[in-house]
Amino acid sequence: MSLATISRAPAGAPRTGQEARLAIRAGEVKGQTAGLAPGYVQGNLAILPGSLAGDFLRFCQLNPKPCPLLASSAPGDPRLPTLADDLDIRTDLPRYRVFRKGELVDEPFDVRAHWRDDLVTFVLGCSFSFEDALVEGGIELRHMTMNATVPMYRTSIATAAAGPFHGPMVVSMRPMKPADAIRAIQITTRFPAVHGAPVHIGKPELIGIKDIAKPDWGDVVPVHDDEIPVFWACGVTPQSVVMTVKPEFCITHYPGSMLVTDRRNTEFAIM
Repeated sequence: MSLATISRAPAGAPRTGQEARLAIRAGEVKGQTAGLAPGYVQGNLAILPGSLAGDFLRFCQLNPKPCPLLASSAPGDPRLPTLADDLDIRTDLPRYRVFRKGELVDEPFDVRAHWRDDLVTFVLGCSFSFEDALVEGGIELRHMTMNATVPMYRTSIATAAAGPFHGPMVVSMRPMKPADAIRAIQITTRFPAVHGAPVHIGKPELIGIKDIAKPDWGDVVPVHDDEIPVFWACGVTPQSVVMTVKPEFCITHYPGSMLVTDRRNTEFAIM
């Protein structure tokens, strides 16, 4: 399929990070953010009580592939000025997930009703950033072609533990022809702050995925006979860890519904 046929964003969609956040606050965007504000960094979200923030920071440092930390906040502060001047983490994602003791209790469109003065926000790098570079490199991304959410899977790959935080890595999958997979490795290696190169290529059963047609999050996308599945570490990993650790309280993004920042993807390229 030619690059021109790949769905990026509908006509009139936000073209900058600020435009995207304003549209989200106004309730005009309630789904996935893939393709919004091309070229601007998007981030995964984890919000935890201050009593757990130090251990989670260490967890991110020990697991930079699935949890590449872009920014963190002061306790109770909904702002993240290093990512955008006007950002309010309570309202600026299309949808959230709220957990209590590891159980999902709400999936709201803003979290002002759940906000507490002890909460610390962590924003983690997202694969949407390197996807821009893949599309520019002429590589088809099947979930974009289908206007779907990238499929994500819980694996048998263990993360490095920090305090109470431990659990399996989550990966996202994109089917590619072998030549495109090689090129994708070369391209995404340039973006270590947003997951970097793939963690696995080929046989999903080797990383504990029993059925590639049954993702744990996201949508099913076909893998054609001349393609192989390519797996990247995924920022949904903290949600998997939350289900394992069962902290007293946690807020994450709804899968596919990210924070759109004012930072540019090119800022995070290393060469």
